[in-house]
Amino acid sequence: MSTFRSIQAPSAVVMVRPHRFTPNPQTAADNAFQSEADQNDAHTIAAAAYREVSQAAEQLQAAGVRVHLFEDEGGRDTPDAVFPNNWFSTHPGGHVAIYSMYSTSRRRERRQDVIEMLKAEYRVQDVIDYSGLEQDELFLEGTGAMVFDHMARVAYTARSKRADPVLLERFSAHFNYEPIVFDTADGAGRPIYHTNVLMCVATEFALLGVRSLTDPCRSQAVVARLQESGHEVIDLSPEQIGEFAGNAIELAGRDGRVLALSQRACDSLTAQQKARIGRSARLLPLRVPTIEMAGGSVRCMIGGIHLSPRRAQA
Repeated sequence: MSTFRSIQAPSAVVMVRPHRFTPNPQTAADNAFQSEADQNDAHTIAAAAYREVSQAAEQLQAAGVRVHLFEDEGGRDTPDAVFPNNWFSTHPGGHVAIYSMYSTSRRRERRQDVIEMLKAEYRVQDVIDYSGLEQDELFLEGTGAMVFDHMARVAYTARSKRADPVLLERFSAHFNYEPIVFDTADGAGRPIYHTNVLMCVATEFALLGVRSLTDPCRSQAVVARLQESGHEVIDLSPEQIGEFAGNAIELAGRDGRVLALSQRACDSLTAQQKARIGRSARLLPLRVPTIEMAGGSVRCMIGGIHLSPRRAQA
């Protein structure tokens, strides 16, 4: 397994620990991965989600990943705050983006204290804020809507209500990414709400639900682009996508790269797929079944920090 560090795999992340977690009814309409919660069991659900994020953060830190853990006590006012990757992203060279959110309830997740921490701990050159475009109904939900190949400067994007093409073009011009857009469908024929549910780009490989792309020619073009940039494409079945196998993120740990994903996702992978991933990164499964009720998994829980630290980390 390679221990080479790349700009694709951040060594520090932002996570948000919820105190009153609940699946968000506002996002259920176009998120087929979401499940309904028993409101009579709200306290048990919230307590389980709190433990899952706490334990996930501990496991990441034990692997050598620096975790900036923020508390969310907003409860029902910010039911999806555990997924910070949708409202901000960071990029090599000191660039930060703040995004516009499709659901009105999700707009309250944006936190100035997270941005101030990034400025204090890392070298930030500029912050571009797209949130004002919500008034024009232009939405682009961060690294949920876009899966970045930071090395090849590509933004892979599944067409959806949460990835407006006008705003995607504007972002791509500002941040110097090539947008590659495609249509998707889940097993029931519905568009997949976020790109990072069906795709993960790591340093040497990419997980992709090839059959979830509806246009075979476009699917072949996406695979070819990934291979052109040096990635081995690992095809995920629609069933594995449904188990959140695509919702993973490669991180730089103390002893090399790790692929953080949920235990459910890891269990869905075949032995051959695990072996192919293991040649480049160690699998790091995290148990987050309660969080997954909200329709997202480990990738959604992690805001990667692709910025240079102001001081050397111990």
